[in-house]
Amino acid sequence: MTNVPAYAEAKGGQAQVASAEVRKQPANEVGQGYWRTVWGRLKRDKVTMTVTFILLMIILMAIFAPFVTAYDPYAGGIMRRLKPVGTPGHWLGTDETGRDMWTRIAYGARLSLLTGILPVGVALAVGGLLGIVAGYAGGIVNTLIMRTMDVFYAFPSILLAIAICGMLGSGMTNAILALSIVFIPPMVRIAESVTTQVRTLDFVDAARASGTTTSQIIRHHILNNVMGTILVYATSLISISIVLSAGLSFLGLGAKPPEAEWGLMLTSLRQAIYVQPLVAAIPGFMIFITSMCFNLMSDGFRGAMDIKLNK
Repeated sequence: MTNVPAYAEAKGGQAQVASAEVRKQPANEVGQGYWRTVWGRLKRDKVTMTVTFILLMIILMAIFAPFVTAYDPYAGGIMRRLKPVGTPGHWLGTDETGRDMWTRIAYGARLSLLTGILPVGVALAVGGLLGIVAGYAGGIVNTLIMRTMDVFYAFPSILLAIAICGMLGSGMTNAILALSIVFIPPMVRIAESVTTQVRTLDFVDAARASGTTTSQIIRHHILNNVMGTILVYATSLISISIVLSAGLSFLGLGAKPPEAEWGLMLTSLRQAIYVQPLVAAIPGFMIFITSMCFNLMSDGFRGAMDIKLNK
């Protein structure tokens, strides 16, 4: 027979623990929906909100580049070459051919952000789908997909990107394709890992037992519970993508002159580092700031979306 006093005492202890956990949460989080709670946590995270604002300014600068500068990004002049930072009319100086650095930075943000975000978007679509299929199906399907992805892990990401660009040729399109291929395997692994955990939960078993089709289970039950983790990881990959794309352009495998792209600007100004070190460092500074902001924003999103954390 059940020991009623012991059972009641145990239930009472559980209730006390539960109430204590509720008291640990901020008062404005109790009783709220999940996404409203996430947004509330993000608003209280000053670091995440600051870096998000900086990224928004960089994106707006790229979109409205023709309106924030009066110069042509490709027009230079020998008499204006390598002007220092703070020169009247060229507050960020000029490059080795006399082109305005602020103009080049603003227009260069377009290609740099494109090569940072687009490969991750492609990897998210392709790798996320393959990972969810592998995690939910299991068995031979999982083995076939994951062992194929393991082949790509045999090569460091930067070397694999260089090899693909070397075979396809230089250019932004080939650089984006190379980075997309590089990011698909880690995206597949993350998606497969979280899907494998979710598919064993009770509500998925209940949906399967009720006769729900596989496509409906994946769309309504699996996706809703794995996309948060996958999107946070994808956001962290954008910072890596920006650095790798700049590295490919630095090596001559990405953007081609006279295109405005931060990595290409960095390699063209490396000879001027002894003449105008501040001007030569500006593209590298923009690469660093943008990639760091994406990384910090990803950390903030991860913390806000983790329901186990009481922030």
